Amino acid sequence: MVKLRLKRCGRTQRAVYRIVAIDVRSRREGRDLRKVGFYDPIKNQTYLNVPAILYFLERGAQPTGTVYDILKKAEVFKELRPTEPKFT
Repeated sequence: MVKLRLKRCGRTQRAVYRIVAIDVRSRREGRDLRKVGFYDPIKNQTYLNVPAILYFLERGAQPTGTVYDILKKAEVFKELRPTEPKFT
């Protein structure tokens, strides 16, 4: 299972985070599948690779709470295609 979560970078008192698609079993600084964004909480800056994020979300990746809030603020979920109901 894949998650979209934060990976810490930067200096000790000056943390910045990468938003990465990573296997659930990996540790926080473990090997990621793909870098899909960047978040700086001090400068309040965000960069998102929206097509890559949508690719992982459409295939079942789950964002963590903080990443979910970042994506919601950037209105990424409005660009997701709604899934069609399956009638039997």
